[in-house]
This record gives sequence, C-alpha cells and structure tokens, in this order.
Amino acid sequence: MFWKKVLTDPFHHDTPGGINANWRGADRPVAPIPLGVYCFTMATIDISEKTFNDTITGNDIVLVDFWAAWCGPCRMFAPTFSKASENHTDVVFAKVDTEAEPGLSAAARISSIPTLMAFREGILVFSQPGAMNATGLEQLITGIKELDMEEVRAKMAATPAS
Repeated sequence: MFWKKVLTDPFHHDTPGGINANWRGADRPVAPIPLGVYCFTMATIDISEKTFNDTITGNDIVLVDFWAAWCGPCRMFAPTFSKASENHTDVVFAKVDTEAEPGLSAAARISSIPTLMAFREGILVFSQPGAMNATGLEQLITGIKELDMEEVRAKMAATPAS
C-alpha cells in the first residue's frame, strides 16, 4: 500500500463534479479530492472466485499471483510483486489465496505455487509456476505492455480449438 498523488479527476467520470459528487447518503456530502493532494491507494488487491472475471475483463492488464501462506517461495515473491505494483500503477496486481479459493485455483488449473498469470484485454498471455525475481518480473510487465493485441487475436483465431 502506498500514497499516490491525484493528478486527474478523482472520480474519473464525465459528469460535473463526478458521479454522486453531491451525495453519499441522507446528510453526508462527498467532496472530490483536490488535484495535487495525496490519497491512499492499494498496491495489490485480493480477488476471489466472485470477483475474478470482473477483474480480468474490467482492466487492461492484470497480473494474478496464486499463493498460500504456508508456501515459502510465495512469501519470498510477495515483496517483489508488491514493489512492482507500486511502480506500475497502470497494471492491476491481484492475489489469489489458493487455500481460501480452492474452486478458483482448480478452475485455473493451479498445480504448483506460486503461479503467476498475466491477462491483457481479458486474454491470458502468460502463465508460469515458480517465484520470479524483480528483473524477470519487470521484463514480463514490459513485454505485456508492448504486446500487439491485434496480432495475439489473429494468432488465436488461426489456432484450431482443442
């Protein structure tokens, strides 16, 4: 978790003052965060079976770390993942606790942890078990950002379904 300086419309809506800018309940108005003020943001998010699809399809780039508290390599990778999330605020960094979400882990065919998956425009573009060092993670993020998604879609269309 870290502090982030608000440089744009804090509500990210076209309506004057943002959506529900003047209402939070019967007697509590909402005031937008002034530009240039620091606000608290979450570096990584926890996702569940219920929020997985919305997270993947609702964001351009999503990295998902499948982990468990008892897993030594998972605990070693966690600070690397968290630090990368602070450096790449345009990417969603999500974590799935495989112990708490066995159905999601099974659906994602997780057989070893940690496993890192990357999605771009809702398409799985990377999946690999094992902890990754900071340099490798940085190279992965850069590569995902530079992907030509039209080319990815064309290759997917040309590949026969199995």
